[in-house]
Amino acid sequence: MSLQAGFDAAKEGRYQEAIPILEEYCRNCAEQSSAEYCTAQMWLVRGYKATGEIEKALVLCQRLMQSEHQKVSDWAGKMYQKLNNPSPETETTENPVATKKAVGAAGVKLAMAGVGGNLALASVVTMSLMSGMVLVLALGIVLIADSENPILGLGIAIAITIIFNVAAFFLSPFLMDLTQNWLYKTRWVELAEIENLSPQTIEVIRRVCQQKKIKTPRLGIIEDQNPTAFTYGSLPNSARLVVSRGLFTYLDDDEVATVYAHELGHIVHWDFAVMTVASTLVQICYLIYVTARTLVRGMGDSKLGDAAKTASLVAYIFYFIGTYLLLYLSRTREYFADHFAAETTGNPNGLSRALVKIAYGIVEEGSRAKEPSRLIEGTRALGIYDAKAAATTGNAYRIASQPEKIGRVFLWDMFNPWGWLMELSSTHPLTGKRVRALSTYAEQLGLETEFDMGKVVGEGKHLNKKKLYGSFFTDIFLYGAETIGLFVGIAIGIILVSSGVQNSGLWIACPLIGLGIGVLIKAFVMYPDYAKAVETDVLTLMSDPYASPLRGRPAKLEGKLIGRGDAGYKFGSDLKIQDPSGMLYLRYASRFGSIGNFLFGMKRVESLINMNVASVGWFRRGVAPWMDLIELKSENGTVVKSYHRFWSFVVGGFSIILGIALTVLFSGV
Repeated sequence: MSLQAGFDAAKEGRYQEAIPILEEYCRNCAEQSSAEYCTAQMWLVRGYKATGEIEKALVLCQRLMQSEHQKVSDWAGKMYQKLNNPSPETETTENPVATKKAVGAAGVKLAMAGVGGNLALASVVTMSLMSGMVLVLALGIVLIADSENPILGLGIAIAITIIFNVAAFFLSPFLMDLTQNWLYKTRWVELAEIENLSPQTIEVIRRVCQQKKIKTPRLGIIEDQNPTAFTYGSLPNSARLVVSRGLFTYLDDDEVATVYAHELGHIVHWDFAVMTVASTLVQICYLIYVTARTLVRGMGDSKLGDAAKTASLVAYIFYFIGTYLLLYLSRTREYFADHFAAETTGNPNGLSRALVKIAYGIVEEGSRAKEPSRLIEGTRALGIYDAKAAATTGNAYRIASQPEKIGRVFLWDMFNPWGWLMELSSTHPLTGKRVRALSTYAEQLGLETEFDMGKVVGEGKHLNKKKLYGSFFTDIFLYGAETIGLFVGIAIGIILVSSGVQNSGLWIACPLIGLGIGVLIKAFVMYPDYAKAVETDVLTLMSDPYASPLRGRPAKLEGKLIGRGDAGYKFGSDLKIQDPSGMLYLRYASRFGSIGNFLFGMKRVESLINMNVASVGWFRRGVAPWMDLIELKSENGTVVKSYHRFWSFVVGGFSIILGIALTVLFSGV
């Protein structure tokens, strides 16, 4: 049996099965300072405790207290005290943070103070606009097919809209049931099983369902250690509430209860139903766009062809607008579900901890897997947490011993203008903003806040605003440097020709030169001199409140390559590096474009995984952080070169040279 099998058995509470596997691994392991060995020892302690072998657990704790890893020794010391002085308090995960368990009165009304906007308004506006879009598109398609009778076409269009909406409302949950079962093997369970896993959760479910007069949702469990939870359906009395096994592994009982309360909030607010229908309508817009675009190809320059082109364009515009409406609704409903959970449980701190631990669990499981989780990627929009944003928070929790250290990674979420811009395309609010809102609810309940967001806000107020916003507006301008250069070149060409310059090549030469200059300027900003790269670690990079997705920060990282960074892509060329402070994605770029990336992913990546490496690259941060790779040196001497700047310099330089050549060639013409 593999070590991973032992970990999986232990996480699922099958300690009688896990202990022999872990004991055999520890006996045969030559590297007793490795992370795998320490983790196996820690699970053995928990296994011995669970099976009543307290003496073995105490002896093992004493050994671990001498570990060279501070985190392990601290954990062992706390566990040793618990074993000698047992208490009913639930033990934390193998990477614990000291938590405060104070809870306020459940059911107390909490003011949102403008957090999250207006859920009812967002739902009504989204549904109205989406239904109107489908109506317009249906009308357009009908008029293409029968332009002789527009009144009949309108009636048919209305009928199509109603049928689509009703079908989407009632059929979507059943289609999702089939999809969930096929992709993730969802197992539907009774209340008793959930009660065994989390007694507080059952109390919350029963109380909410009784108070709100709704049926208990259909409860599901997915046997996946990546922690997540999501709700879907069409009516509150037929809702589905699904969680992964990892939720019970990484979260304490009270934290699991707040997650279930959050998901119940979606059901009570009906926003889960609105999301189900709205998601379907967005996909209908895209389907009409694809269909109309296909019709265009077979119609040529005819009246019907022109109508199909118009329908295709309008459908795509509606799809684009609908996507952002859906994202706004998705973010708004998360704030309201957080608020509902805080009111229902009286434990906003529990949900704050849960969000951070879910991020940690996603990072922890990601560090063990060679490929990103299909579950996490596939349920990103539905889940309680955006997996793309897990890296910063999860890595901070992974190594921090005090909550205030975790809070520093929230500075970017709350104060960097890039955070606001990137959030527009995110399914969830940024974690820092959610934790800040939950902290205000804790203050209203008279509780000490879990994460000192007041201190974070205070630190944010002292950030260099000129650097923060000046870089942002400059970067926004530079994002369009190529386009700006092109249009400036066109304008200069027009001016020169209009002023009597005898060179017909200027019409093409000036735009090419302008385009090339724009490309090169952007490249120099994105990829500054990496000779100045300094040695650092992942958490330090993620704690930088001035980080930008455009302006690369040269950095050197040493760590272990633990897998691919491309979700579900067997031949992905991107990598994951892990150092003592966290995990980060490395993006590779071949000189030969996508073909080179594919060949690198197919032939070389697998041989690099599990190697210790030194890497140099440009760090960037959006909703998720990453580093554009420059060079990678492995422990066996293998060197990997990456060429992110290559095509920028080639395209920019070629455009300028071609523009100059055309100017010379057509001079005097």
